[in-house]
Amino acid sequence: MTNRQPLVAANWKMNGSLASIRLLLDGILKGIQSETKPEVVVCPPYIYIDEVARNLDNTQVLLGAQNVSQHEAGAYTGEIAAGMLKDYKCVYVIVGHSERRALYCETDAMVADKFARVVESGLKPILCVGETLNEREADETEEVIARQLDAVIERAGVQGFANAVIAYEPVWAIGTGRTATPEQAQEVHAFIRLRLARHDEAIADGLRILYGGSVKADNANELFNMADIDGGLIGGASLNADDFLSICRAAI
Repeated sequence: MTNRQPLVAANWKMNGSLASIRLLLDGILKGIQSETKPEVVVCPPYIYIDEVARNLDNTQVLLGAQNVSQHEAGAYTGEIAAGMLKDYKCVYVIVGHSERRALYCETDAMVADKFARVVESGLKPILCVGETLNEREADETEEVIARQLDAVIERAGVQGFANAVIAYEPVWAIGTGRTATPEQAQEVHAFIRLRLARHDEAIADGLRILYGGSVKADNANELFNMADIDGGLIGGASLNADDFLSICRAAI
């Protein structure tokens, strides 16, 4: 197994104000130690990217975006292009979050196009995959994950994952307080890695796979100790600096 550096990404979703985000970011930056092992990423709402980018200068925390257009440019009112994100020193972009798939009807093909656009732009996608409660109860978890992954592989090739990250987010555990057991999460993470290994073992071995389902300070350590869990995509708990820092410290 390669020595994969853990990654902890904060997805602030549509939360915060200018004042609260300044306070939150200040708390995170003051608490991040130079010896912190995981790579740390914060993904603010679009409108605050400039503010956050300026405050991250000369720090070890990286900037990410919550979404991106699949188009390079053009008449797409309200959309943000990958090139625009690069102008603000974004490094990562979340692609295919379950909320985008469910609330905004993003299809597997659309997510694959966004993934390819991010890779082509030189940014790093955090590709979200995961099943709903109905799909899990119908024993369709692996079928759903395979379909979501295969759409991206078909569009971008397995080489597209060389500088990408995958986040497994069981939809039934997002914002519900329910969390997959470490064993349940590990089982899916191992499946994801094996699915990629069918195409390229080296890329699969080096690929970081995050868990993204109600990770909290009190369950992060147990989750991150699993062999194929390389960190977390953190939602609600990332809105509290102390909680988020505790999760970062667990990713060792």
